[in-house]
Amino acid sequence: MHVRLSAVSVPVAMVLVTAASVWATVAVSLWWLFALVPFGALAVVAIYDVVQRRHSILRNFPLLGHMRYLLEAIRPEMQQYFIERDYDGRPFDRDTRTVVYEQSKGIHEETSFGTELDVNQAGYEYVEHATVPLNPDKEQPRVRIGGPDCTQPYDMAMLNVSAMSFGSLSANAIRALNAGAARGGFAHDTGEGGLTPYHLEGGGDLVWEIGSGYFSVRTRDGDFDPEQFRDKVAHPHVKCAELKLSQGAKPGLGGVLPGAKVTAEIARFREVPEGEKCISPPAHKVFETPRELVLFMAKMRELADGKPVGFKLCVGRRSEFLAICKAMVAEGVTPDFIVVDGAEGGTGAAPLEFQDGVGQPLTDGLMIVHNALVGTGLRDRIRIGASGKVATGMDIVKRVAMGADYTNSARAMMMAAGCIQARMCHTNRCPVGVATQDPARARALDVADKTERVRQFQQNTVAQAQQIIAAMGLRHPDELRPGHLLRRIDQNSVRTYAELFEWLEPGELLSEAPQGWAADWRAANADRFTASV
Repeated sequence: MHVRLSAVSVPVAMVLVTAASVWATVAVSLWWLFALVPFGALAVVAIYDVVQRRHSILRNFPLLGHMRYLLEAIRPEMQQYFIERDYDGRPFDRDTRTVVYEQSKGIHEETSFGTELDVNQAGYEYVEHATVPLNPDKEQPRVRIGGPDCTQPYDMAMLNVSAMSFGSLSANAIRALNAGAARGGFAHDTGEGGLTPYHLEGGGDLVWEIGSGYFSVRTRDGDFDPEQFRDKVAHPHVKCAELKLSQGAKPGLGGVLPGAKVTAEIARFREVPEGEKCISPPAHKVFETPRELVLFMAKMRELADGKPVGFKLCVGRRSEFLAICKAMVAEGVTPDFIVVDGAEGGTGAAPLEFQDGVGQPLTDGLMIVHNALVGTGLRDRIRIGASGKVATGMDIVKRVAMGADYTNSARAMMMAAGCIQARMCHTNRCPVGVATQDPARARALDVADKTERVRQFQQNTVAQAQQIIAAMGLRHPDELRPGHLLRRIDQNSVRTYAELFEWLEPGELLSEAPQGWAADWRAANADRFTASV
């Protein structure tokens, strides 16, 4: 069993040692002053660490936590150690953690010297600036979510909090994310762990995600309960409802919450046994065919009294997504939005093989969904969200150029709320109180401080995207096209995304599918997911 001393025990111990040093100085010898001074200083620092609210790791690990900041101070000499790479193997121009840290604290990110990237290396991506750039808009752009059957449309921000459940995250982390969303005017996806009081008390706009476990809308047999859904989706903070088909980090599996994190409170919200691993089924019970999925979307929207409904997926077989499109066309029913989750997305718990080798990366999945909707004449009815390692303004620009209307971020939002990527989420021993159900650890996360950091991160990241768009001579994100994004192929050639990939014309699949899509289009069947060959 894991045993950890309380954070308060450290300053208490230091005070006791200091008191003993005072006694020894008075009663034994003045030479004890050499012990009294350092122990007294350490006691003062330890007490300060526990009572201050800006640094979660110091609240949980007084004195010892300062080692982290010492290592950060020598970080330039350790830069190679910290370099991360994205899913396609291209190095980030700077460590993602540094970018999020700067944006969440409102620090100017101007740096000396030029890019650290090899601009002549294959895979380098960039956009071109205009000779006469524009001034960026001061107001954040919005995307109207709501198709022809939606009566309560919602204006989505360009960057929102992606799906992270209470259970995976602590109550204080959920509070900070939601209050940050409320203060900044962006949306907060609940994750599939249920609609809880911690999602509602901050006043933030919610996208309520429902997974195959149907937590918060679950019958005793584990089925979807339409009456519970009708009652809860009516809450004014719930702006959209989302059905999760799959998750990027573990497509083909349901959600996983380790037993160590299934507290009595979590068990009550999810209606599952306390202390046992909580696993959502791989597949849904509410549908088995593409047609049934589409009709369930219509049922959800009716139960939600016309609020926007949609689904989230990590794209697998292209023919199966085309089957959903065929069902939409046949039934005349569409979701209001689709969130594309990339296989490079993060998670608190999943088998390594699924994290590394299953599902389409976001670039591929996003372009498949966008083109399929264009090719079936449905794109103007459905908005597309992109989720998967979105952390910077350039990430937003790239994803919109590839076909997204807006973006969601999980990992970067966690980092803005204090996550240091200790990668201990599955152990319940998160050192900064973000991904834990241990009350002693969770208390270290100061909600007010992290609320403001979440707000600032979103505001500054979107502002950076707007500045890039204006530098390109464009006035709005919806002017971005595949031709605006360039990739170096080799030392002698550069191609735009418009040249590199096939982009369908509106309705093209319905008239005559192009050669590259013809086989998958023929295989797609509105009445079964298994491809017809």
